[in-house]
Amino acid sequence: MRIAIDAFNIALPHGTGVATYGRSLARAAGELGHDIQVLFGSRRAHSRVSLLNEIALAEGDPEIKGKRASQLSSAAAFLQAAQGTVRPLKARSVPVSGQVLLPQRLQVEAAQYWNAQNLYNGSDQVFRATNAFTSVAIEGVDIAHWTYPLPIRMPGARNVYTLHDLVPLRLPYTTADRKRAYYRLCRKIADQADHILTVSEASRRDIVEILGVGEDRITNLYQASDIGAALGAVDEAFITRYVEGLLGVGLREYFLFFGAIEPKKNVARLVEAYLASSVSSPLVIVGGPGWGSEQDVKLLKSLAGLDGRKRIVWLGYLPRDMLAMLIAGAKATVFPSLYEGFGLPALESMALGTPVITSNVSSLPEVVGDAGLLVDPYDVRAIAQAIIALDGDEGARGELARNGLVQAARFDRAAYAERLAGFYAKMA
Repeated sequence: MRIAIDAFNIALPHGTGVATYGRSLARAAGELGHDIQVLFGSRRAHSRVSLLNEIALAEGDPEIKGKRASQLSSAAAFLQAAQGTVRPLKARSVPVSGQVLLPQRLQVEAAQYWNAQNLYNGSDQVFRATNAFTSVAIEGVDIAHWTYPLPIRMPGARNVYTLHDLVPLRLPYTTADRKRAYYRLCRKIADQADHILTVSEASRRDIVEILGVGEDRITNLYQASDIGAALGAVDEAFITRYVEGLLGVGLREYFLFFGAIEPKKNVARLVEAYLASSVSSPLVIVGGPGWGSEQDVKLLKSLAGLDGRKRIVWLGYLPRDMLAMLIAGAKATVFPSLYEGFGLPALESMALGTPVITSNVSSLPEVVGDAGLLVDPYDVRAIAQAIIALDGDEGARGELARNGLVQAARFDRAAYAERLAGFYAKMA
């Protein structure tokens, strides 16, 4: 089949779990023999010079200062496409010549690249104003797979949408989404999608119960991770030298949290629990500030200023290959999130042989199974006790690491490809 996949998250300069999902989906579908079309929405106008279109994808979108003129210039075309008064917006092919060295995050094997100018920003504006989806066309597509709730459809194709979770509706105080618009969008997807995919049974239940989606119209395929490829052929000796050079501590001598600094990640309680544990192993936090992170950022900065022993280290955002080495070198990952559609950090840690402390809510028990320590994310004392338990028990850490590798294999590339193949067979 010819399958179009949006690049809405893949194109982001700082990757997200949804970007990992999109890349894993494209790779798995391509390995299954399908013809993959990756659709970008760059704001740059199409050029007659093919090389310049390729360069535009590599550069990404520039920041818009003042009035968003470039976004608004094509508003009429988007509105007409959404209302069906003209033909759908036409995506234009962007041949990949190899002359432009694309960022690694944009490299999707055996794929054709397309761009529809300002597609994602423009369609969002039109939906907020009119409640209408924007139509975009790529010739001959059998399945248009939207990896995020986007107000876009592709006429002539089966339109499949992945809803990773309903966190903006379940925990509305933890996200910046405009909840009314988000609810309207999810409701419309629930009504109009040819099928809905999700990434856990917890999310599947939420979508059925909150959006009223029939159980036969939603499928949980879980998710895979590409973290092993980010680590590559690096051996333990190299990871040891890297950790010592970056942190000044040895292998397996620090606890790790990684993810965006945002309310649902529960960073303040994690820090409180870590301090209450009084362990000597440092806590390393990797993640850039997200929405609603002001108080957490102030806390981290103030503690860094007071902490002469450097027990809490905040590194901000790190490229994926650097993050992979920090995961592989950690004593344990501590990820007490309040709610997750899947919980990729838990899977990525297990896949690299790192023990996991995580929450006993939402999808995380599904992902971790019996291979991690599960705690109440609202209970600071429980988190602290789990940190203490692993800090002093090498045998327990070894057992969790071994069990984690077994559990992670249930979500590896082969398992995900098998589930995806079964889904596509039903859609054919």
